[in-house]
Amino acid sequence: MERQKQEQEQDLIFALDIGTRSIIGMLGKAVGDRFQVLAIDAEEHGKRAMLDGQIEDIDQVARVARVVTSRLEEKMGRRLTRVCVAAAGRALRTEQASFRLELPQVQRVDDALVSRLEAGAVSEAEAQLAEDQEARRFFLVGYTVRQYQLDHYPLSTLRGHKGQELEAQVVATFLPSEVVESLYAVMNRAGLEVASLTLEPIAAMNAAIPAELRLLNLVLVDIGAGTSDIAVCREGSVVGYTMATVAGDEITEALMNAFLVDFHTAERLKTSLESREPVVFTDILGLEQSATGAQIQEAAAGATAQLVQKIAEEVLAVNGGTPPSALFLAGGGSKLAGLRPMMAQALGMDERRVAVAGNNYQKTAFSDEYDLNNPAYATPLGIAVSAGLGLVSDSCVVTLNGANAKLFRSGMLRILDILLMNGYTYGDLIGRTGENLTIQWDGKRMVFRGEPAVPAELRLNGKDAAPTATVHAGDKIEFTPAQPGQAAARTLGQLLGEDFQGKAWVNGQAVPLETPLRNGDAVTTMTVRKPDQVAQEAAAALAEEPAGQPEEQAPKQEPAAEVPEPRPVPALHIMFNDRPLALQPKPDGAPYYLMDLLEYTQLDFKHLDRPVTLLVNGEPGAFTQQIYPRDVISIRCEPEK
Repeated sequence: MERQKQEQEQDLIFALDIGTRSIIGMLGKAVGDRFQVLAIDAEEHGKRAMLDGQIEDIDQVARVARVVTSRLEEKMGRRLTRVCVAAAGRALRTEQASFRLELPQVQRVDDALVSRLEAGAVSEAEAQLAEDQEARRFFLVGYTVRQYQLDHYPLSTLRGHKGQELEAQVVATFLPSEVVESLYAVMNRAGLEVASLTLEPIAAMNAAIPAELRLLNLVLVDIGAGTSDIAVCREGSVVGYTMATVAGDEITEALMNAFLVDFHTAERLKTSLESREPVVFTDILGLEQSATGAQIQEAAAGATAQLVQKIAEEVLAVNGGTPPSALFLAGGGSKLAGLRPMMAQALGMDERRVAVAGNNYQKTAFSDEYDLNNPAYATPLGIAVSAGLGLVSDSCVVTLNGANAKLFRSGMLRILDILLMNGYTYGDLIGRTGENLTIQWDGKRMVFRGEPAVPAELRLNGKDAAPTATVHAGDKIEFTPAQPGQAAARTLGQLLGEDFQGKAWVNGQAVPLETPLRNGDAVTTMTVRKPDQVAQEAAAALAEEPAGQPEEQAPKQEPAAEVPEPRPVPALHIMFNDRPLALQPKPDGAPYYLMDLLEYTQLDFKHLDRPVTLLVNGEPGAFTQQIYPRDVISIRCEPEK
């Protein structure tokens, strides 16, 4: 019988490295200023489900992720629900930006001010990216503060200092939305909630190069199967990221062509580059072949040279055109035979200054069961260390209804952006008035209004807020969606009233008084007179008849009862979207609200691609705001950028 698994503790970090060739999972906890690795598991993709770091087959990757997760659950006796991941992509973009904040007076800098300053710098970076990439949507996946300044004096940290003019310079990294969304889709299908997301080079840097070494100009190259991620640090900060879309797969594909073998056989040959014994294999024609390590190296030489050259070009570009003081190689591809001297030569560096990462892992992580000095562990260990020790500054620091919000976005960070990216819609924010009931009563059109929506409740850090309010790191949002109003409803009896004396038909059919009315129904009525009223009317008619034999006349049809007209109430006159609009009084006398004007906007709220701006007399408005005579109101989509 399977034992009952405990729930994942809050401090138990579950990291998954979704690589092109395999998925590696790690479990552990922060112990002091280091991360203790408690369990590791890995599984290769059954087929090529990823290409150059991008997920191609979501279902296949999700199945492998679930296999790794299940094994770790068995090892730890825990049911894992929250996961930390890192993203890599073919169209990685980085932007450098700064933001200055001038305080009204000299004061001590606290966490709130630092968060506000960093958020401003990131927003500036997003604005720069938007100018160049108008047609493509990018997500912010991470940022690093390059430098702070306090009253024009550079500092590595601002917290606790006193000053009046603050500035932060950041390096912000962005990925195309499809890269991030596919990663979330995989985690969702694997039954996991993404607790944090960062970029692979950020994570690998945090694992391989401790903060105290970053005063030097160092470069980390994480060579995976599909991509090679590059991070640069100097003067104590990480100053740039980039990537090369060449990696271990290029070597594998060269061997496939050279020896006519399938992908998995080529992968086995690649790990035998330094083998002294001939490697026996079967080619795609079914013939048994063998190759020495020297022959395999010769077959891979061209692809290896191209790999080294491309990585060297990217390293020099991101490092300002000069080689770094030292270069660390990480990832499974770093094990490639002869790679270190080739990289040193391509960069014009001393070979002793090119090393395989792993020797510094013990400064940030340790394990009683596993040997962590493996370059393939750079990314998964970095993800775990970054999350466990709080080393990563990504955008997942705002809470929505008590949970971390998914905040990857383009443009200014507002409450509205957060709500839309976490599954809410404009309808949840605005609410819908209940459906009206329109009928014809003895030829006269009557409209019964639906009930107004129950307004949404929106609070930022405990105070009422507008959807357009700017959000900063560390903010807490509480949101209760609007509830649609009740649709107008009447039965035939409710329409006619308790005092009605007569007969009634709905759409020409006699129906019970408790019959609910529907939109478009036609109600016809005929008053029934009492006997004494009929006698009185007959006597009056005879008294008016002239002498002689009365003519035989056809009986007169009783006219339909007249509905008393209500006392006229003046219309509500306003200016709406630059045109005069007269709002007729509601039947129940209720006031008009901005939400009542939605039917006049001609906007399709189910397919909006831009935010909606509300202005009342030139000031931002809310959909629950009451309308008064002569108000000047505008409800429009924001213009395209």
